[in-house]
Amino acid sequence: MIKTLALAAGLFAATFSAQAADIAAGKAKAEAQCAACHATNGDWNKPVDASYPKLAGQHKDYLAHVLRDYQSGARSNAIMAGMAAGLSKADIQNLSAYFASMKGDLYLKR
Repeated sequence: MIKTLALAAGLFAATFSAQAADIAAGKAKAEAQCAACHATNGDWNKPVDASYPKLAGQHKDYLAHVLRDYQSGARSNAIMAGMAAGLSKADIQNLSAYFASMKGDLYLKR
C-alpha cells in the first residue's frame, strides 16, 4: 500500500512538474511579442499607450483566460486576436506566469 501511494505521488509530481510554467520562456516570448505595446523601455507597468493594459502583476489565471478568449473569439480585439492566435498552451502558461511574477503598480485602495 505504501509503495502504491509513493508511486502515485511520484507520478503526480512528475505530471505537475511537466506542466509547471517556465518564467524564463515567458519572459523571452513577452519581450519578443508583447513589449512593443505593453512595455516602455522594459517597464511592464508603463504601456506605450495609456489605453493598453498594464501586464505586470496581473493574476496568472486572468491572463491565461483572456489570451484563450482572444484565441477563441470570445473576446474581440483585432490586434490581440492576431497576437494570441499563434500562442500554444505552454506559451500562454509561461506568459501568464511571467507577468504574474512581477510587481505591478495596480492595487485596490482600502
